[in-house]
Amino acid sequence: MLQASYKKHTLQFITPGGTSRGVLTTKNSWYIQVWDVRNPTVSGVGECSILPHLSIDDKPGFEDKLRELCANINRYASNYRSNMEDELLAWPAIRFGLEMALLDLKNGGHKTIFASDFVEGKKSIPINGLIWMGEVDYMKEQLAQKIDSGFKCIKMKIGAIDFEQEINLIREIRKTYNSAQLEIRVDANGAFNSGEALAKLNELAKLGIHSIEQPIKAGQWQKMAGLCAESPVDIALDEELIGISDSYKREELLATVKPAYIILKPSLLGGFKACDQWVQAANKLGIAWWATSALEGNIGLNAIAQWTAIQDNTLPQGLGTGQVFANNIASPLEVKNGHLIYNKKQPWGTIP
Repeated sequence: MLQASYKKHTLQFITPGGTSRGVLTTKNSWYIQVWDVRNPTVSGVGECSILPHLSIDDKPGFEDKLRELCANINRYASNYRSNMEDELLAWPAIRFGLEMALLDLKNGGHKTIFASDFVEGKKSIPINGLIWMGEVDYMKEQLAQKIDSGFKCIKMKIGAIDFEQEINLIREIRKTYNSAQLEIRVDANGAFNSGEALAKLNELAKLGIHSIEQPIKAGQWQKMAGLCAESPVDIALDEELIGISDSYKREELLATVKPAYIILKPSLLGGFKACDQWVQAANKLGIAWWATSALEGNIGLNAIAQWTAIQDNTLPQGLGTGQVFANNIASPLEVKNGHLIYNKKQPWGTIP
């Protein structure tokens, strides 16, 4: 006999986060809680997180849909599951939040989504250090902090300032750290024009770049396929995956474009089941992957980290965003020496 409710929480960035789609100062999340009326002191919590101008459920009616979902759970109790997956395909963040909450409830309501050595504090997850877009001096400052903190892999957002300035910054990095000492990933968020993309990729290749995420805008399969075939830098698909929930379409995209990597963001793709399906499709074609948060708070980040920890994937993951918010929920998640760890001695905070 399940019941559900939700709360909205506006996360505040400690420092504005610059992307090619603008500067973020706040980001909304909604926490959905589910419990069994026969044991109401135990509840599962999930985070429904959307990214402005990127999530397909960043549209009018999001909170109405979440309210409707909770009402249906409360009304139909144990029978609410019928047709739920189909009904929530257009709302991947809500679908993920509910999946997370149900798994948490199933496992006792302790925010243990997937049991593993990571949750026991016996295993860490290598992560990349994220460098936000901004003035060159600001990006240099972030870079120094990440390297001092022990990161061996960094991810730079590019495409918002002059490309030559961004290239010069990477040249400065390479004067001190070669590609064996520091892995550099870049993320263009689709900022490159398709006609100029290859020339820019050739410039990046000279600097030992590991990979580039989404060099051109999503939806240009043939152009992206051409880039993947010709680029001297490995290409990772990110935004390209959003909105594709049909298994045939997944396989068609990957077989057409043939990227080196795909980036999995459960909040944007519809949760763990959807990500598992992407992994299966990628494995068939020899395409590698890593997981990245979509700027969830610690509730969502914890769930993604736990799912990642049970996968056979040793690549640095994009899971270092828990420290960007001033009013995040306190959690056992910590970043040390370029790794995400779960410190069992640190208790969870309460949902505001």
